[in-house]
Amino acid sequence: MTKQELFRKAKSLPKLPGVYIIRNGKDEIIYIGKAKRLTNRVSQYFKPGAVHETKVAKMVENAFSFDVIVTNSEFEALTLECSLIKQHSPKYNILLKDDKGYNFVKISKEEYPRITAAFQQDDSGKFLGPYMSSFAVREMVNTTQQIFRLPTCTRQFPRDFGRERPCLNYHIKKCMGLCTGKISKEDYAEIIANATRFISQDTDKIVDSLTKSMEQCSENLDFEKAAVIRDQIIAINKLAQGQNVVNKNLSNHDFIAVACGGSNSVVSVLRYRRGRLVDKKEHVFFGETNADEVRSSFLVQFYSRENPPKNIYLDEYPEDGAILEYIEKQTEVKINITVPQKGENTKIIKMAYTNAVERLARESGRLNKSERFVDELGALLGMDAPPKIIESYDISNWGDGTSVAGMVVFSDGKPYKAGYRRFKINSVAGTDDYASMQEVISRRINRYDMGEKGQFGTKPDLILLDGGKGHLSSVTEIIAGTSFSDVPVFGMVKDSKHRTRALVGPEGEIAIAMHKGIFKFITEIQDEVHRFAIEYMRKNQKTKSYAVTLTKIKGIGEKKAENLMKAFKTLSNIKTLSAEELMQAEGISERDANSIYEFFHT
Repeated sequence: MTKQELFRKAKSLPKLPGVYIIRNGKDEIIYIGKAKRLTNRVSQYFKPGAVHETKVAKMVENAFSFDVIVTNSEFEALTLECSLIKQHSPKYNILLKDDKGYNFVKISKEEYPRITAAFQQDDSGKFLGPYMSSFAVREMVNTTQQIFRLPTCTRQFPRDFGRERPCLNYHIKKCMGLCTGKISKEDYAEIIANATRFISQDTDKIVDSLTKSMEQCSENLDFEKAAVIRDQIIAINKLAQGQNVVNKNLSNHDFIAVACGGSNSVVSVLRYRRGRLVDKKEHVFFGETNADEVRSSFLVQFYSRENPPKNIYLDEYPEDGAILEYIEKQTEVKINITVPQKGENTKIIKMAYTNAVERLARESGRLNKSERFVDELGALLGMDAPPKIIESYDISNWGDGTSVAGMVVFSDGKPYKAGYRRFKINSVAGTDDYASMQEVISRRINRYDMGEKGQFGTKPDLILLDGGKGHLSSVTEIIAGTSFSDVPVFGMVKDSKHRTRALVGPEGEIAIAMHKGIFKFITEIQDEVHRFAIEYMRKNQKTKSYAVTLTKIKGIGEKKAENLMKAFKTLSNIKTLSAEELMQAEGISERDANSIYEFFHT
């Protein structure tokens, strides 16, 4: 069937919920989707002139026919969609691939065992696990080594007892100093046993066990051993404060965040069980850029194969509320779904998002932080490509009604100072930031239209205004119908403490506090443009204050005073000049020069 025929067929579908199945010319299923209203959703694919994302465009290009199954509700449609996707694995659906490999914590079979991370089991030791990611294993092994001061060197024991002096780790109390030969085999075995219990049990249980051991040692007058155990307890309790790896309040929780950039997306899952971070999973979706679609598909598929915890924390709620109901019915588990707004859980969601961004950067090859922030910003604002050139504007005014503006430029995420520009506000009487911003942007567009070279001859990919909705509305009005009408414009909104809080666009505010990299990047831009505008205003005010003195001289008005200050920089310089030297300033006649000289020398 042609695309026109497919469109006509789609328009004839009912406005009812259901599932649609798209096939190619070989009668292979290439996409399965659900819809609240079948005719609206399916016709969007084949509508003449419709613009789609790359992956969708390829699917539409290969589409030859489609079938639909009408259901009684949107929830039934979701259930059927998930079942069919699992059965057919269509080429253009977002598919969650199986994880590769397992990871273990290894306690070696040696006279003096070591605790290390391992990728597979063998006969060389005892293994705890499996865990689905090396991240959780490395974190727990490093934490255990730190708390119990286990040796991490390559020395072999007991062969190397006393052969060399203890290393730096011993002197800075990061290692017990097994190499000194002063720790008995029995005491070391007990420490390894406690470390193993720490990995296997929750924090409270191991602290209780260690406390009892410490008290027993004290009763037996073994104060040295009691001190060692005391230090272990202190280390465990200290670890539980100010970090996100061990948290006794997180008994059965998953934290999920999505990052999109370039043409890919990554979902990061941090899994907490029995009070500790036990696993991190990252799933890369190539060719997918719709965060909500990725999040929704991931939740359905992930918890179809993994047992969900009682508590799931998300960076954002899925637009399709039926997804959460579907997960509960499929798994028969009552789940609490939350998007945290503050506190410790917000910090962990940010950690999940940071992990997703880092993985996204590794996949895209854009490891430079500045470039990564630009990628994130473009994805957050829904732009087709990252904004390579960003211009930002700020208005600065004085109490007398004078105003100036600063324009700063960021290229590939870094300040491009050669592109910075300053503006004096000419057409606005009094203090009116909105009108001043309109004048500045109008002049900027005119310079571009005149074909100027340099920064004024370059069209930016994004404009950021130091201001909120009012500034945005005034500028949007000005650029409509101009050569800049296709340039996205957003306002940078501050909170009561003058910190960047959000970006405001045509569709409302976009919170950026959740996105650590973007938050820092936008704050840097806002601080820089504010500094640049204020600096220019102060310079003008300084020049103006000196010029007031010069206007007291007969025949010297404001314009001539400004020319004198421009030529000779300071009032002190002007006082030392002869009349002939003063005539070098623009507009200064012989009479003016003599008047100035006499004013300062009589």
